[in-house]
Amino acid sequence: MNAAALKHLSAVDPVMRRLIREIGPCQLVPEPGRSPFQSLVQAVAHQQLHGAAADTILARFKKLFPRRRFPRPEDLAGVTDAQIRACGFSLPKIRALRVIAEKTLSGVVPSSRQIRKLSDDEIIARLTAVRGVGRWTVQMLLIFQLGREDVLPADDFGVRNGFRIAYQKRGLPKPGALLRFGKRWRPYATAAAWYLWRAAGAAKKKK
Repeated sequence: MNAAALKHLSAVDPVMRRLIREIGPCQLVPEPGRSPFQSLVQAVAHQQLHGAAADTILARFKKLFPRRRFPRPEDLAGVTDAQIRACGFSLPKIRALRVIAEKTLSGVVPSSRQIRKLSDDEIIARLTAVRGVGRWTVQMLLIFQLGREDVLPADDFGVRNGFRIAYQKRGLPKPGALLRFGKRWRPYATAAAWYLWRAAGAAKKKK
């Protein structure tokens, strides 16, 4: 994350300035080598789960395809729902994986080259039309694959909880309220989200 983002956040928000001072530079490093298919599959695995649990499920899933570092969409035709279920995926998530694979093969989910040419809003509109893919899932792709700088996943529990902790609120902010507050962070909302995740993680460690 570039220095301009930290300078902006520090200038517009004293709480962010404190978080940056306490936590240090933003360590968010996107993985542009992922395909959109891989990013969506990984995001589906992480839906409503802690990171360690999702990573365990993904590790089991990848073992179903020993010849690949990560399966391709066409590879899913070679495994059964029962095999994927044994990895820890729920039935709704298995259905989502099947649809994502189908839509990738049909071109609805763009290739790595195509997706880089699309705006954030275009990517969100295109991918949320795929059954089982919600806004949060696409936002994770925007952040962790494409490295887009102005993404605020306001529905994310970790971001909302980090906001509650950092800003000393009694309860979790509603997504709409967080989006309104977060306008001051633009065009570097992604870095702000990262610091809120770190704030939530630090509080959890203290407990």
